[in-house]
Amino acid sequence: MIPELGQLLLIAALAVALLQGTLPLAGAQRGRTDWMLLGRPLAWAQFGLVLGAFACLAASFVRHDFSVLYVASNSNSALPLHYRLAGVWGGHEGSLLLWLLMLNVWTIAVASFSASLPRVFVARILGVLGLVAAGFLLFTLITSNPFDRLLPPAPDGRDLNPLLQDPGMVAHPPMLYMGYVGFSVAFAFAIAALLGGQLDAAWARWTRPWTVAAWIFLTFGIGLGSWWAYNELGWGGWWFWDPVENASFMPWLCGTALIHSLAVTEKRGSFKVWTVLLAIMAFSLSLLGTFLVRSGVLSSVHAFATDPRRGLFILSFLVIVIGASLALFAWRAPRVGLGQRFGALSKESMLLTNNMLLAAATGAVLLGTLYPLFLDALGQGKISVGPPYFDTVFALLMAPLLVVLGIGPLTRWKHDEVGSLARRLRWALPGAVLAALATGAIEGRISVATTGGLTLAYWIVASIIVDLVERLRPRAGQAQGGSIAGRAALLPRAMLGMFAAHLGVAVFAFGVAMVKTYETERDVKMGRGDTTEIAGYRFTMQDLREVQGPNYVAMQGQIEVTQGGRVIATLQPEKRIYRVQSNPMTEAAVHSNLVRDLYVSMGEQLPTGEWIVRVQHKPFIGWIWGGCLIMMFGGLLAATDRRYRARQTRSAALPAAAVAGSGT
Repeated sequence: MIPELGQLLLIAALAVALLQGTLPLAGAQRGRTDWMLLGRPLAWAQFGLVLGAFACLAASFVRHDFSVLYVASNSNSALPLHYRLAGVWGGHEGSLLLWLLMLNVWTIAVASFSASLPRVFVARILGVLGLVAAGFLLFTLITSNPFDRLLPPAPDGRDLNPLLQDPGMVAHPPMLYMGYVGFSVAFAFAIAALLGGQLDAAWARWTRPWTVAAWIFLTFGIGLGSWWAYNELGWGGWWFWDPVENASFMPWLCGTALIHSLAVTEKRGSFKVWTVLLAIMAFSLSLLGTFLVRSGVLSSVHAFATDPRRGLFILSFLVIVIGASLALFAWRAPRVGLGQRFGALSKESMLLTNNMLLAAATGAVLLGTLYPLFLDALGQGKISVGPPYFDTVFALLMAPLLVVLGIGPLTRWKHDEVGSLARRLRWALPGAVLAALATGAIEGRISVATTGGLTLAYWIVASIIVDLVERLRPRAGQAQGGSIAGRAALLPRAMLGMFAAHLGVAVFAFGVAMVKTYETERDVKMGRGDTTEIAGYRFTMQDLREVQGPNYVAMQGQIEVTQGGRVIATLQPEKRIYRVQSNPMTEAAVHSNLVRDLYVSMGEQLPTGEWIVRVQHKPFIGWIWGGCLIMMFGGLLAATDRRYRARQTRSAALPAAAVAGSGT
C-alpha cells in the first residue's frame, strides 16, 4: 500500500497548496491577520506531505516494487542501492517530485527565516510559492503520477538509463533543481513587492541573499553536470551547447544579472524596474527549461519526456505565470520611481552595462535554442544551431563583459573621472598583456585569440589586486598602525565575496582559453603491447580483460602512461554493455593534476581484435570547474554578509501598513 499512500499524500499536498496560495494572499488584501498567519503552518504541512510522498517513492525503489510503473521503468533487481535511490529522480515523474520537494525546502526556509519581515509581506511571498506548488502538483497528478500501478507486476525492471549510473548524477539533479527552484523565491519576493506597490532598498536587501543562494546551487549543478558529461560521455568535452544545457544556463545568466541589479537597488535605489523584471524572467526561464526538457520537443541525453500532454500542460502553466506576472508588472511599473541619477562613468553605469551584456547573452542562447524549434513547427525543415554559433556570439559578448568586470568594482558610485580611474589601473592592462604573452611563450605557441582570452583573465586578476591594495592601504588621516591582516579582517564579507566570485570568473576564463588552444588528441588502433605518444606522454596498452559489474559486463584496458621513462599512471578505460538494455557505454579514464588532464576512452572493437582508443591531453581543464567552485565560495561569502545575518527590524522599511495597501 506504499504507492497508494504516496498518491494520497500528493492529493493532500495539493489541497494544502491551494489553501496556502489563497488564504494568506486574501488575508493580506483584506487585512485579516488570522489568515495571514496560516501561511507558515500550511507551508510546513505541505512540506511534510511532499516529503512523505517522496519517501514512499524511494521505498518503492529500495524494495524493488515493480508493480509501480515508474519503478519498473527506471530500476532493476541488480541495480546497486545508491543508483536505485538516484533512480527516484532518474526519470520524468520522479524528477518532477524532486522539483516539488526542492520547492518546499525553499518555502519552509523562507517561512523559518522571515520572522523579522513584515507579516503582510511574508504572507504574500508564501501565497505566491503556494500557487506555484499547486501548479506543479496538478501537473504531477494529472500527467506525471509516479505512483501509477503496473498490473500484472513486471518480473524485473528495465534498469536505470546507463548514462545516469554515475556518481555525478546522484548529486547533479538535486543541486540543479535547488538552483532552478530557488529563483522562485526571488520571483515570489518580486510579486509580493509589486502587489504591495513598493519596490525599495529594503526589498532588494531582503531578496538578495535568497537570490545568491539559488545562484550558488545552480552554479554547482551546472558545473557538476559539465564534469559528469566530460567523464561519462567519452568525448572529452566540457560543454556542447546542448539545448538542455542551455536551458539551465539561461536562468544562470539572468540570475547573475539579477544579483548585480539588486546591488544597485539596495545601495542607490536605482534599477528597480529592471530588477523586478529580471526576477520575473529568471524564474520564467527556469519554467521554460522545464518545458523544453519535459515536452518532447528536444532530442538530448538530458531530456525526459515525449508525452505531448505534458508539454501542453507545462506550456499553459508557463503562459499563465509569465502573463500574469508581466501584467502585474505593467500595472505597477509606471508608479515606480527611476531612482537617483548617475554619470556615464560610475559604478551604476558599469553595472548597467554588465546587465545589458548578460541580458544579450541570455537572448543569444535563447535564440539559438528556440530558432530550430520554430522553424520545425512552421514546416520549414530541421536545422541545428551548434557550437560555432554559440562560441562566436558568446566570445563577442563576453569579451566586453570581462573588461567591465575589471573596471566596475574600482569605479565610484554616482560619478567618476576617467583620468583618476586610468591612473589607478595604469599597470593593470600592460601587466595582463605581458602575462598573457609569457603564458603563450611557455606553452610554445602564441595566437591572437588566445592572447586576448588570457589577457582578459589576467586583467580581472590585476584589477582585483589594485582594488584590494587600495582598500588595505591606510588612508589619509588614518592611523598608520595596525597590520594588513587586521585591516583585511574589517572588509565586509560581501566585498570579499565579490573578489572571490570575480577571481573565479578569471580562473574559469583562463582554463577555457588554455584548453581550447593547447589541447591535443589522437584516435589510434591499439592492441596488447601497442603504444602511442601525445604531448610528451607515452601510452602503452599493457592488457585487455573482461570485467563483471553488478549489472554490466565490460572490456577494460590497462594503459600505462609514462613521461621520460617514469610511470605517471595506469589508466583503466572501459567499454561497458549493460545487460538489461544491452546499451554500450564508454567509461573514460582520467588522470588529473593541477595543470593538465590525461584522458583515455575506448571506442569500437575492430575485426582484428584491436580497439579504437582516443587519447587526449587537456591543459588546465580542471581550472574550469575550479573557477566554478571559487565563484560558489564568493557567493557564499556574499550571502552571509553581516547585514543579511543581522536581524532587520520591521521599521527598517516596507512598513506593514504601507504594504497592506495593495489596492493603492
